[in-house]
Amino acid sequence: MAVSSSPSASGDDAAVDLSTGSSAAPVRELTLEESLGAQIRMWRRKAELTGADLANASGISLGMLSKIENGQISPSLTTLQAVSRALNVPLSQLFATFEEQRDCSFVKSGRGVVIERRGTKVGHEYELLGHLLGGSTVVEPYMITLHEEAMPYGNFRHEGVELIYMLSGRVIYRHGDDRYEMQAGDTLLFDSQAPHGPEELIEKPMRYLSIIIYPRKSDLA
Repeated sequence: MAVSSSPSASGDDAAVDLSTGSSAAPVRELTLEESLGAQIRMWRRKAELTGADLANASGISLGMLSKIENGQISPSLTTLQAVSRALNVPLSQLFATFEEQRDCSFVKSGRGVVIERRGTKVGHEYELLGHLLGGSTVVEPYMITLHEEAMPYGNFRHEGVELIYMLSGRVIYRHGDDRYEMQAGDTLLFDSQAPHGPEELIEKPMRYLSIIIYPRKSDLA
């Protein structure tokens, strides 16, 4: 279950520090005006239109378009409709970012989607632990179990980066020309375009968490 806490505030406008050890910057929620402006700018650039092109096609001044794109004014629905027609996108699309839901995936223990490997990778069991539908980045978390019948395979290659966290067993894990002996508690983070995988299975069965991260390909690219 998800658990949330409400820290007590000292004063009406007390700021709550919710930062973690990550260097990622906090995200401020966009206002409706900022969200609309960002969407209009994005679609204008995709259409390879200058600000003057879009302003002329929409029947508004370049100054007004600039203020709209920068989230400085609240445009009327008539103006938004004119802009959406000039961009050839549905009016509702301009509100997409403001209305979008943030994905969250919760998987109970043992309920992940299980993929059994065949051929040279028989005995390699992959359990997908979650899946998000949106965002610019794909994150695939797997619980990997190598059973007694598993054979080594050190030639996986795919896009992105991968993190391996060893939970049990012992393995010689290959990445490119290097070999790493891993046991419970060990972590390996690497560029997954190089050949990699469990090359020598020292102590079976073994389990490790694998998290693969790569950019999501855009349907509009």
